[in-house]
Parts: sequence; structure tokens; C-alpha cells
Amino acid sequence: MAFKIEERFEVQAPVERVWKYLIDPVRVVECLPGAELVEMTDAQNFVGAIKVKVGPLAMSYKGKAKFTEVNEETHQVRMVGDAREVGGSGSTKVTMLSTVAALAGGSGSEVVVNAEVELVGKIVQFGRGMIEEVSRQMFRQFSTCVRAKLEEAQPAEKPVETETKAVAAAPLAFRALWAIVVRFFKRLLGKEAR
Repeated sequence: MAFKIEERFEVQAPVERVWKYLIDPVRVVECLPGAELVEMTDAQNFVGAIKVKVGPLAMSYKGKAKFTEVNEETHQVRMVGDAREVGGSGSTKVTMLSTVAALAGGSGSEVVVNAEVELVGKIVQFGRGMIEEVSRQMFRQFSTCVRAKLEEAQPAEKPVETETKAVAAAPLAFRALWAIVVRFFKRLLGKEAR
């Protein structure tokens, strides 16, 4: 089963702050229930895992992701990834493009995520409609968490973290994208996975 997803959300925080957050896999994983960053193999490659539950069906996926583009100037990051179901025959492939842009009037930022996803295995039995709805719900959960983290305590903690993370932007971007992908798959498998 192959499908495309486009999601967007607004954050009342400056573009640079939102960008640094989204390219930091360690921080992004915090907003993805059931997600785990297993390892960073280098600045562009990382390994992650996620556990999801849809009704009585529980699945775990583990896979690799790679940042193929991290554009600091346009605040655009592209990631490709693939994962296999642990102990099962399911798999998934994802290509994701995320962009952060300033909102009109400079009152915050907008994050736009476009993904192309291919799914194989038990998850497909739930059908495209169910998978897309779960995906939307998981994205809402993720965006709510991101907003909460970025719109609170902006003055003290974030400027220091932002500067520190700028040094390793590529690895962080990979992990952030992986976390988004993981969240997406989690949504596909069930919004209740926590």
C-alpha cells in the first residue's frame, strides 16, 4: 500500500528555534510515543525503533534513516528511511520532506511535512482510510507536543540549546525526521500507542 501525506502546523516561536528543534532527533523523539532513537551511525545516518498498537494487534518496527538534504538556508530537510517489523514480515519505506517557514507578520513559524509512504504486512489489513486517519491523529499529537515544548520557557533554555545543536545540525535533523516518520507509522498503527 502506497500513499502520500501532507501535514502542517503552526508554532509561536521563531523559525530558527523551530528548525533547530526539528533537526534534533533526541528532542523530537520525546514527542513520539513509543519511539526510540537507537543510534547515530554518522552525521547523516541513524537507527530508530517504534512500538505501535492497533486494537489487539501490537507491532514493533526497527529501521534506518538517512538525511539526504539538510538546507540551513531554506530550513528544509529531506529524509529517506526503511524499517522492518520485528518478528514479522511487515516493512515500510518513507521519503519525507519537512520545511519550516515564517508566518506572515512574523508571529511564529509554520512546519510543512510531505511524506510518501509504502507499507507491507499486517498493517495493510486496516485499509487506507484507517491508516490515514490514524496518521492524522498521530500528527496532531506530535504537533501539540512540539508546540508545548517550543512555546514554553523560550527565553532561558532554548537559546543555549539552539546554539549547541547548530554545531551538529545534520545528525539532529536525521533523528528529527526519523522521529516524525516513527510517529507517522505509529499513527498508522494506532493512535493509542503510548
